[in-house]
Amino acid sequence: MPGRPRKVAVVGVSLSDCGRLDHATPYALHAQAARRALADSGLGRDVVDGLASAGLGTLAPTEIADYLGLRPTWADSTGVGGSTWEVMAAHAADAIALGHANAVLLVYGSTARADLKAGRRTAALSFGSRGPAQFEAPYGHTLIAKYAMAARRHMHQYGTTCEQFADVAVQTRANAFFNPHAMYRDPITVDDVLGGPVIADPFTKLQCCIRSDGGCAVLLAAEEYVAGTAKSPVWVLGAGTALSHSTLSEWDDFTVSPAAVSGQLAFRRAGVTPQEVDVAELYDAFTYMTLVTLEDLGFCAKGEGGAFVAGGRLTIGGGLPVNTDGGGLSACHPGMRGLFLLVEAARQLRGEAEEGRQVRRRDGALPRLAVVSGTGGWFCSSGTLILARD
Repeated sequence: MPGRPRKVAVVGVSLSDCGRLDHATPYALHAQAARRALADSGLGRDVVDGLASAGLGTLAPTEIADYLGLRPTWADSTGVGGSTWEVMAAHAADAIALGHANAVLLVYGSTARADLKAGRRTAALSFGSRGPAQFEAPYGHTLIAKYAMAARRHMHQYGTTCEQFADVAVQTRANAFFNPHAMYRDPITVDDVLGGPVIADPFTKLQCCIRSDGGCAVLLAAEEYVAGTAKSPVWVLGAGTALSHSTLSEWDDFTVSPAAVSGQLAFRRAGVTPQEVDVAELYDAFTYMTLVTLEDLGFCAKGEGGAFVAGGRLTIGGGLPVNTDGGGLSACHPGMRGLFLLVEAARQLRGEAEEGRQVRRRDGALPRLAVVSGTGGWFCSSGTLILARD
């Protein structure tokens, strides 16, 4: 390996079939996404010596490696909720930079919607009675209730309104309108959002992520492999990870997510600022996640997220396009969405989004910088990456 750390690039990305897949299996979706990502890269499977996967099988990612016919010498199965994929991408980038791996495949597949429909799983999160969770479980704290309480605290402390949260859902749906693969594309209004059934105050149905099936894959590779790839590389400039809490009683501030730490690390390591970013792909299981993550990444001051998102700022043609595929609120959300954020960011930087959905800079050029930030649990973990087209 060279004397300096190797540069690392995203060289292949793909989605599997997504949406309503009643007869698919998660293993098949893993394989489909992996094959498509390798085809997108133009590289052969023989270059893949690293695998990152989580959430499936007794010995994840060993079972996935076996199913895909891979024998990796580097592996990661980190599990920290929705930010898992950003954290694993950061690990993979470090490994490649140091020569511990050459090309790492990150792959995911889930039939969460089909399993729920068929009665193979329940929608409730089961905590059991061991560990720190035993002190909250008796009170019936569901995942959404934890987010709802945090949103209410933000409203109390900073005057954020239900209308501002609803506007996030409206703008995300506006982006989904241009994505032919999004599950929900019909335009919605703030009144539509606020007039829907309340799921956990202040969240109505349209402020909560959808449930879908699907998978995706991302191939990271060292700089010397870029010359042989089929597409323009998307470079990893910097990454940061952070853990916060597992129980709400240990959360220092309900209005601050761990993205405040992971984002600061990622931007500092990349040598860029939030003001230079052209497009942002943020985990959005609920509308509050988008708003508070924008604050914590430094796009606006703490407490100003509600005003920041106004005026269509998050739409394709807005000042900061966010979740350009329609996000987890409208496009897809098959259990863990973090890897989908990386796929969409890469496609935007490569200029591959469909007509009407491709972000452009003010001068008409393709976006140069993207931030990807995943959130796990109930703001328990965060992973942030800065990606660049050149």
